[in-house]
Amino acid sequence: MTKVKATDTVRVHYTGKLDDGQVFDSSVDREPLEVQLGQGSLIPGFEKGLVDMEVNEKKTITIPKEDAYGEVREELFHQVKREELPSDITPEVGMGLVARNPDGTEYQLRVAQVADDHVVLDGNHPLAGQDLTFDLELLEIK
Repeated sequence: MTKVKATDTVRVHYTGKLDDGQVFDSSVDREPLEVQLGQGSLIPGFEKGLVDMEVNEKKTITIPKEDAYGEVREELFHQVKREELPSDITPEVGMGLVARNPDGTEYQLRVAQVADDHVVLDGNHPLAGQDLTFDLELLEIK
């Protein structure tokens, strides 16, 4: 039987869960994920979990935070004066915002704290600092 190699293109269904069992993402009710491995488009632990799987195989993997989105990095928290935010925004903890660099690239931020005169924005990935569990089902090796 053919097994997934580190540069194969695969189609896989997955369900991602946090330590408490909460599902944060799943492809089960939509098209499966199709991806070429070795391109850096997946978190490292997810790719490692797919290698050596066979078509129709199902398994559950646990990915430590170091092989997922890493540790929470304190240097990615920034205090911003409220007047620097667009006037039509009422910031709330957990709210997502998009910021633009001078070159036009965008990055995602979350409001971590709201005070009278400032907010603290978090540039970490929302899943940083967490171990992740994935249920995988390999559908195809292309």
